[in-house]
Amino acid sequence: MTTVRIIGAPTDYGANRRGVDMGPSAIRYGGLADQLAGAGVEVVDAGDLHVPRAEERDPDADAPSEGKAKFLRETEEVCRQLGDEVAATLADGEVPLALGGDHSIAIGSLSGSARDADIGAVWFDAHADLNTPATTPSGNVHGMPLAAALGIDEFADTEWANAPGLSPENVALVGLRSVDEAEVELIRDRGFAAYTMSDIDERGITEVTEEALTVASTGVDGIHVSLDLDWLDPNAAPGVGTPVRGGVTYREAHSAMEIVDETDALRSMEIVEVNPTLDQHNETAELATELAASALGKRVL
Repeated sequence: MTTVRIIGAPTDYGANRRGVDMGPSAIRYGGLADQLAGAGVEVVDAGDLHVPRAEERDPDADAPSEGKAKFLRETEEVCRQLGDEVAATLADGEVPLALGGDHSIAIGSLSGSARDADIGAVWFDAHADLNTPATTPSGNVHGMPLAAALGIDEFADTEWANAPGLSPENVALVGLRSVDEAEVELIRDRGFAAYTMSDIDERGITEVTEEALTVASTGVDGIHVSLDLDWLDPNAAPGVGTPVRGGVTYREAHSAMEIVDETDALRSMEIVEVNPTLDQHNETAELATELAASALGKRVL
């Protein structure tokens, strides 16, 4: 039986709106353990990482030499912790499931998962998260984790942020619909496999997800799945900090996660950007629990 270890990362350092640090609690309260048990996996909850409140810290205390990145020192502290937890979980033969928190936690998840293995990554998100301190419009690190993990530009040789076993040719972005100009150029220059919502509309969620998983899983030891709840349309997932209309439907999201499970290559996963202060009756957090269960084997029949 597969054992899934839940690791809470209650941080909002990388976000532009407070409240997403309560995401791990909301997801647990939404029934995560029961959903995962229904998927037939054993569940171990490792609790939450220690994350000081953002209000207690100076966002510019460790500003980069070029550009802007708020709470960079604090993000490093969290991601080092998370990377160690993810690596230890894998060493124990378990599957790490990290709960955000904002998407900056993916830096830690990826670095831990790729520490002793070659991995691919599928990024289910409305955004590309390929900004750097020099290109970011906002300075919010939740728009930078994929660039950080891949060591792009200012993140080159940033040991704490880099995922050594992750290569650009094994990265697929699914469901894009809000991409900054610098990110568009980077996607084209580096040849990332990138699928917009138009691709999903034209080809269907099944074909796009299967192709993305093929890209991510070719020649690697396993795949990391990063699931940002703003990938879904705000009608299905209202409790997110950066909603973008025109996302995937409830059913499309479940179908994609079921296909993830069918590949039998899932190594690690995170669920991010659930903000209960913006949610309605905890429905986004509950949806997150359902999608995690689908990715880990839960089916109707």
